[in-house]
Amino acid sequence: MSETMKCAVGDGSRLDVLLPKADESLSRSQAARLIREGYVQVDGRVEEKPAFKADKGANVTWRLPEVREAENAAQDIPLEILYQDEHIAVVVKPEGMVVHPAAGNPDGTLVNALLYHLDHLSGIGGEMRPGIVHRLDKDTSGVMLVAKNDQAHASLSEQLSLRTMEKHYRAMVMGKMKETEGRIEKAIDRDKNDRKKMAIDPNGRMAITEWKVLREYGDKTLLDVHILTGRTHQIRVHMRSLGHPVLGDPIYGFAKMPHAKRLMLHAYSLTFTHPVTGERMTFTAPCPFSEES
Repeated sequence: MSETMKCAVGDGSRLDVLLPKADESLSRSQAARLIREGYVQVDGRVEEKPAFKADKGANVTWRLPEVREAENAAQDIPLEILYQDEHIAVVVKPEGMVVHPAAGNPDGTLVNALLYHLDHLSGIGGEMRPGIVHRLDKDTSGVMLVAKNDQAHASLSEQLSLRTMEKHYRAMVMGKMKETEGRIEKAIDRDKNDRKKMAIDPNGRMAITEWKVLREYGDKTLLDVHILTGRTHQIRVHMRSLGHPVLGDPIYGFAKMPHAKRLMLHAYSLTFTHPVTGERMTFTAPCPFSEES
């Protein structure tokens, strides 16, 4: 596979800052991904830490893998499309659906459904993740944004990086909250004892979650949750840290919790700026669970 080489001169800044300054087509999040995946070298040595600061005068080079058409199979899987134009699509991911193919989930994913229902997708995400700008866990349902070309993908990724994209969730949690609203600022990293889990860790990446009580149902509470960062399992880890885990959570839940037939977490609304028209847009997907769930 042919690749494009790029280069820059170190100026003492972080690599994930330096690369976008040298190549305006890269967003900071895309640069960070290239670094973590081993495409960036500093003075001939691979550097996989986005926060690494290249000394002034250092020779920084990186490779841009050639974009290839997705080889995933298009599958006729029912998919609710809230909106689409030639640049973007907004869809509702069902609970239980994996976003993109991976080991153990080669098909039946959101990507397979997108390839069937949409005429084209951005190639920036690579073969396995065409059009995917952000993701939701398998057991989380709700609104997702899809890029149909690379220009849109780059713009939307930049919005994620700059935190100008606003995401609200609905979460049914265990117990009653002591306050009607709150803000959680706790760093998250991989659990030292179980690499498949995340945990509160002061040495991890800072995560910020705002929550507000919508309604109480006896021994459980429905929250509006606004995330200002996008860490893996952020809401689930943060709510557990408060002693109010999300109901139906097999990983971060407590042994004795009210019964739930699914993970009670739903991406309720998404607000962003259209990558071409500049219009501020908001889309919502009604919460599928209630007091009876």
